[in-house]
Amino acid sequence: MNKNEMIIHSGFRGLRYSDGRFDRVLEPGRYELPKRRFPGQRVPRVEIVPVDVRERELNIKGQEILTADKVAVRVNIITHFRVVDPEAALEQVADYSDRIYSDVQLAARRSLASMTLEAILTNRNQLSEDILRDVEGVSAGYGVRIIRADVKDLVFPGNLQEIMNRVLTAQRMAEAQMVEARTRAEREALEATSKAESTRMAAEADAEAKRIRADAEVDALRRLAAGAEAYAQHPALLRLRELETLGALGANASARLYIGFEKHSDQLGGE
Repeated sequence: MNKNEMIIHSGFRGLRYSDGRFDRVLEPGRYELPKRRFPGQRVPRVEIVPVDVRERELNIKGQEILTADKVAVRVNIITHFRVVDPEAALEQVADYSDRIYSDVQLAARRSLASMTLEAILTNRNQLSEDILRDVEGVSAGYGVRIIRADVKDLVFPGNLQEIMNRVLTAQRMAEAQMVEARTRAEREALEATSKAESTRMAAEADAEAKRIRADAEVDALRRLAAGAEAYAQHPALLRLRELETLGALGANASARLYIGFEKHSDQLGGE
């Protein structure tokens, strides 16, 4: 590349200084630097400082902080940020990366100092949200947008860590037992419902059978009553029924028919 030209690559912006004074922000591209046209000509001294405007990551490790209940916690935080105002990022602070580090660190201390250990364990996301909310307004003042500030690790003192592991193990066992008990209760309830449904259906079927039998008996009695009434009103019908019955018995070779023997014996004895 010619020493009298400068190239700003994509993902960067260039801050142009003329004789030490900020001039303007340059977009990606090729730029020519001033040069003498003839001997003795004075030209301004131009310097172009590239600024990375891509999203970047800053790890803040091993920050030991006291919680509201005086427990020492070592925290690691991953911060994602982007320079949105290159002029402010270079002009307002000496080193915006160092400033981000300090601001996130202080925000984490303020947030952790206001929370108990139990609150931190049960809602780590809240801690990350508090840090981001605390720092994003400050960073905007020097041209940086904080995208995320996630708490990656929480490290506790050794004895406390052991106690926490036991508590977590107990919680997992309790949750597993609860799931097992719930599953068993649901299965037993389903079986009881199925059994009750089967019993109900059997009872309904039995009641229906009894009703049909009762209806049949009532119908049979009704028919007998109707027949008796007809025989009473028309004796000839009863005589005809007797003759039909005698005819049916006569067709059976093994049948024996006894008709008025005592009556006939009395008549013969009288003679």
